[in-house]
Amino acid sequence: MASKMSEIQPMRPDVPIYPIGVAARLLNVHPRTLRIYEAEGLIHPAHVGSSRIFSANDIKLITCLRSCIHDEGISIPGLKKLLGLIPCWEIADCPAEIHEYCEARVDRALPRTLHKVGDVAAVRAAKEADMEKSKTGTQKKRRSSG
Repeated sequence: MASKMSEIQPMRPDVPIYPIGVAARLLNVHPRTLRIYEAEGLIHPAHVGSSRIFSANDIKLITCLRSCIHDEGISIPGLKKLLGLIPCWEIADCPAEIHEYCEARVDRALPRTLHKVGDVAAVRAAKEADMEKSKTGTQKKRRSSG
């Protein structure tokens, strides 16, 4: 009796398949560099046990981040700060036809609560509102991912 062959599906670019050593070779960097980027919060690879596993999208994003760091001269703390304010495609100055279809694009920019300049109470209230928004956003992501 012949068994049915399962239908082969193309690999999705968001599926983590590259261990850190392979990812480092693809990017021509030392694995420590990738650990530093993760420690700084620039990248978020998947973890299986204590191993980091990277997707094709992660590789694309790291390539873009490295370009900003080495070609544009943006420091890691500066890049981290910029990613909190504007999306990655604006930092890297990607044209619309590229960033609209890029599956590795990152938008960590959080909308900020407006407040009156110089009003200490308004600044404090805006910061508290922003912190509350980020907490509820994190909780929603955690619930939907599992």
